[in-house]
Amino acid sequence: MINELKRAEKILQRINDLASVSEDEGCITRTYGTPAFIEGRNKAEQWMKEAGLQTRIDNIGNVRGRLISENANAKTFVIASHIDTIINAGKFDGPLGVTMGLDLIEELIRAKTKLAFHIELIGFCDEEGCRFHTTYPGSKAVAGSFDNSILDAKDEAGISLQQVIEMNGGDVNKLGKDAIAKQDWLGYFEIHIEQGPVLYERKIPVAIVSGIAGQYRAGIVFNGEAGHAGTVPMDMRKDALACAAEFIIETERIALANKENIVATIGKTHIINAASNVIPGEVICSLDLRSADEKKLAAVYEEIKTKAENICTKRNIVPEWNLIQQHKPVTCDKAMISLMERSVKDAGYEVVKLVSGAGHDAVPVSEVAPVVMLFVKCFKGISHNPAENVEAEDIAAAIKVSDNFIQQLIKHKGH
Repeated sequence: MINELKRAEKILQRINDLASVSEDEGCITRTYGTPAFIEGRNKAEQWMKEAGLQTRIDNIGNVRGRLISENANAKTFVIASHIDTIINAGKFDGPLGVTMGLDLIEELIRAKTKLAFHIELIGFCDEEGCRFHTTYPGSKAVAGSFDNSILDAKDEAGISLQQVIEMNGGDVNKLGKDAIAKQDWLGYFEIHIEQGPVLYERKIPVAIVSGIAGQYRAGIVFNGEAGHAGTVPMDMRKDALACAAEFIIETERIALANKENIVATIGKTHIINAASNVIPGEVICSLDLRSADEKKLAAVYEEIKTKAENICTKRNIVPEWNLIQQHKPVTCDKAMISLMERSVKDAGYEVVKLVSGAGHDAVPVSEVAPVVMLFVKCFKGISHNPAENVEAEDIAAAIKVSDNFIQQLIKHKGH
């Protein structure tokens, strides 16, 4: 493990280096398209160049580096994660996968490994979707499923996604040209912190992801009527915030009634033209609903939507319900899971399989390629939080497993 620990320390150095790049002092924030995001992305590209990869920034803003096989007609195996963050993020969610992927490729180059397939390392640009409330635009562009209708989406400053792409040198008319054609994919591998407590509690360094929960994301606008806080009687108000508040409580109640299968989150609210002496006339909320059970997910989504409509009718509020994202639960590829199981056993660790409740870029990629993911133990399962932490010993264990997996892939799928 001595060599793996040295490699783990180098990965941690890069993660800390990337963490020093932020929109805000005192915390880590690199939302899509911002100067901090661009600086972090360029740093990742420089590391790829130093490793000897052929690099480019594609039109949506992904950073991509290729290790080319001698077989010009070979398929492409993608190793990827994301380099954008939430606001006030931890260091490891996303960057761990990109920096570990680079380490794996550097080891192949050092060993002068002959490949019968190309390897492409990708740092996806907008997995978190914080700025435009979008979902996976970077990986969807690579998978060939980018939805041009989201180009009109605007951030809180009124800047559109299309404007950001163009300001950063991308061409929205060429997004489709950046996709890897379905017939050219060999597979997809993503390394990620668990974002849950199972591995930490069981003191196990890694787990194989067997599937990814399905998800609905919606944006809800409650349209009431603004009015003077001192002159409009309580029973004559069209208070959009009171309506939204009742909706939030009811959403929690429904999710708790289905807690074995469902998690629901209202993670964002925005009061338009808020003032302490004004009855809120317009409130925007987000809804994030997830489950590994496809039928239950759909049923609860409809129940919550109907409840919102009923609350609005009762309060004389006009709702606008916008479905932003819908994806079914994803099952990871059985053949690649089998290779990963062998890789974990050969590294001397217990085989653990987990379903991911979090979304990942593997979701859109799964529509065009076989996908596999490896979870790495993180401190108390904490994620989306500055307290995120991963120990060097657990990164070293993941390196050992991942090295084994790449060698298994070369042996079984590299012909």
